[in-house]
Amino acid sequence: MFKKVLVANRGEIAVRVMRACREMGVATVGVYSDADRKALHVRYADEAYHIGPTLSTESYLRIDRLLDVAQRTGAEAIHPGYGFLAENQEFRRACDAARVVFLGPEASAMALMGSKTAAREAVLGAGLPTVPGANHNLDSLDEVKRVAEAIGLPVMLKAVAGGGGKGMRFVRSLEELESAYRNARSEAQNAFNDPSVYLEKYIERPRHIEIQILGDLHGNLIYLGERECSLQRRHQKLLEECPSPLVDEDMRRRMGATAVGIGRLAGYTSAGTVEFLVDQNRNFYFLEMNTRLQVEHPVTELVVGIDLVKEQLRIGAGELLGWSQEDVRLRGAAVECRVCAEDPAQNFFPSPGLITGLKEPAGPGVRLDSGVCEGFRVPLEYDPLLAKLIVWGQDRAEAIARMKRALSEYEVAGIKTNLVFFQRLLAHPDFVAGRLDTGLVERALAGGLMSDADPSQDDDLAAILAATLHAVNHAGSSVNSQPAAASCESPWKLAGREALLNRWPKEQ
Repeated sequence: MFKKVLVANRGEIAVRVMRACREMGVATVGVYSDADRKALHVRYADEAYHIGPTLSTESYLRIDRLLDVAQRTGAEAIHPGYGFLAENQEFRRACDAARVVFLGPEASAMALMGSKTAAREAVLGAGLPTVPGANHNLDSLDEVKRVAEAIGLPVMLKAVAGGGGKGMRFVRSLEELESAYRNARSEAQNAFNDPSVYLEKYIERPRHIEIQILGDLHGNLIYLGERECSLQRRHQKLLEECPSPLVDEDMRRRMGATAVGIGRLAGYTSAGTVEFLVDQNRNFYFLEMNTRLQVEHPVTELVVGIDLVKEQLRIGAGELLGWSQEDVRLRGAAVECRVCAEDPAQNFFPSPGLITGLKEPAGPGVRLDSGVCEGFRVPLEYDPLLAKLIVWGQDRAEAIARMKRALSEYEVAGIKTNLVFFQRLLAHPDFVAGRLDTGLVERALAGGLMSDADPSQDDDLAAILAATLHAVNHAGSSVNSQPAAASCESPWKLAGREALLNRWPKEQ
């Protein structure tokens, strides 16, 4: 086992990885930008090093600086967490060249599964189910129209290098195709420095269900059940649970076998996730593979009883997988809420600022993976995720009741959060009944889920001011002038800028 590991990330995932390391007797090295000098992950690490200014392209995305810290501290391995460089092939290759173990899959697996079209072609070639559509970049509007007419409307345009809902456009009619195609390519270029898009048949009211897989360096590969990830807003997951209310043992076995087959196609090692769309007839189709640890991994850990980060460490150290498929048993149910610094009453507007008070939930069956503490100033420049609240129950009903109780205990002062949103979502009759699909949250919000919430004008103006100051401070550098910066543009920052443009004239 390693003696020292560098955690190339920030916030709750950095703390979560460090906790696993500490339990295994592995020393940790943290890194931080100017904005994170007083962050919780910096305090928790055994040692921590400054790697640059607040801008991610000058700190958390600087491969040279990360490897320099690893070599100076004697760290034998690097855990990338998720986001930032977690799925970056160049980072993996640089770690290999520096003889530092990258705790994740091979660069070849990242390359295959990182391209949505290449992944679809590989899965189709193996005779596994995928959503009907084009498996290559569509470089002309005429080609888009031909494919759309062949598979039938509605369709979804998607960025080849996409993720996080960027470069996606829903198209219900041929008249919408031209503007959707143009806008999808433009957004894909800005977000990923690659305008390539492809097209898939749109599945009406699908469920988003994913399978966790785990593979070692000796060819062993298993699946650890499924996660229901259908509760989303603008293609961003909000609440996840394990197991899915839809999946029975037979369906789980078939989806798991498909996920393992896809993992073998990629030569996959470490922890990864294969995502599926499921239609209303319970047919499932390959969507994509995430070649990293997922934000929602704790619900699997609580139900299966396997620490995925510890397994990543053991796999990276060359150990055999300690579990066979027959060892995997699902017990009870778990639910996770992503607690973010945003105001649901103001269309989830960003809420950066100082956390002046913090009361965290506890008690039986409650787990909190948090990256903040009282006195920490939440920056505008990064993702708004503050913490993940996860609960376990003997069944889904108990898990929901426990989550309601935990949410009622959770208090964050000084900024707005989405805690009230989750309290209301958990009481929604469709959620309680397990009638889920990827459009449920949007329909609930349109139906008035948050309509009677009491927004704070002071907090709203503070958020607008923060966004304005940030725009002024960075007026000399655009995303397009720095292609490498594209991957660090968080949805939070972009939403703040969009809201600023939409609202500022009204405030004057």
